[in-house]
Amino acid sequence: MAEGAGLPLLLLICTVPLFLAGCRDIDHADPEPHTLVVLSLDGFRWDYSQLYSTPNLDALAEGGIRAEFLIPAFPTKTFPNHYTLATGLFPDHHGLVNNSFMDPATGRLYSIGDREAVGDGFFYGGEPVWNTAEQQGIRTAICFWVGSEADIQGMRPSRWKPYDHDMAFVDRMDTVMAWLELPLEERPGLIMWYLHEPDAVGHTYGPESIETGEMVEYLDSLVGVFIRRMKRLPHYETINLIILSDHGMTEISNDRVIWLNDHIPPHWIRTARGGSPVINIQAAEGFYETLLHTLEAIPHLVVAANSATPPSWHYGTHPRCLDITVTADPGWSIGWERGRTFEGGAHGYDPTTCPDMNAIFYACGPSFEKGHTIPAFKNIHVYELMCKLLGITPSPNDGNLENISIITEKK
Repeated sequence: MAEGAGLPLLLLICTVPLFLAGCRDIDHADPEPHTLVVLSLDGFRWDYSQLYSTPNLDALAEGGIRAEFLIPAFPTKTFPNHYTLATGLFPDHHGLVNNSFMDPATGRLYSIGDREAVGDGFFYGGEPVWNTAEQQGIRTAICFWVGSEADIQGMRPSRWKPYDHDMAFVDRMDTVMAWLELPLEERPGLIMWYLHEPDAVGHTYGPESIETGEMVEYLDSLVGVFIRRMKRLPHYETINLIILSDHGMTEISNDRVIWLNDHIPPHWIRTARGGSPVINIQAAEGFYETLLHTLEAIPHLVVAANSATPPSWHYGTHPRCLDITVTADPGWSIGWERGRTFEGGAHGYDPTTCPDMNAIFYACGPSFEKGHTIPAFKNIHVYELMCKLLGITPSPNDGNLENISIITEKK
């Protein structure tokens, strides 16, 4: 998947060197093996550190590496991309094809607000990194990462927590610190945790707003507290830390809305899943061609039969994509019946045409050199990177560490 138009040619190459420093094969007989901690800041756009004050993330970059940006998978939604980060698979390959979808073989529905569905391993394909690690003798502890509370392949992490949106961020940090403070024989080798900001405030107020800036700066302060607390641990020098996000955010407006019911009679559609700006549609019997051609004529709407989606999407072969995928042009929204408000910010757009969708990647620790800014890379590579840092063999995935250069390990 390439970046948006107008970006440097170097960044249009799928397999750009990642310049990861010192990812050595870890000897698990070592009395102090490396620990990997991964923190996701939902909706943290790639350029927020340029728009707002982020001294702690800036210091992390000086003491480790940062990517120019991290390229999310299409659709640039939270659940598909968090599970892509965990598996190294495009959404079309792991099955979370949108934040909500229908499984046509069973008629079962998945939605991020349906706690029973979210915890059902039936919906999750591929192998998440915590399963890969557990199968190879590494304990894992996961706080609120997509998929971690589901029984996938008959497994769960050694330690995990059911999602609690109201759990304070400092309490989540305390949970992670408690895991890091466990004695060596109980301590997880992989810890992953999640914060739902600045996504929520970005949706409400837009990415370039006072409120989003305040939240970004608050999150940066939490990062500083977390790193300072880790530095007090006797085994701090064995901890690799990755901070990333799932996608970015762009401005939307009530002046840029495509109202589908103005163009399409409801009886042409059997079902439609997902939400603005990406919707998967199953045509009613006998209306597929009419529906497809009518959608294709609507301005500011990108329409693809799921047998012929753009190659950059890596999307459309999974049955859960249904018949047709529609996505709005950058900054445009898709609504059904007039009356809903579309203001603030949104994500989900094709990152090749909407650079605002790009995310962040920072890393520091004993396996990373200091002070490197690396070229942008796709988030499908993060799974193989985590496996490399943990010294484990990855499950089949869409990433490819063979095309990622390795810098000499920091001594």
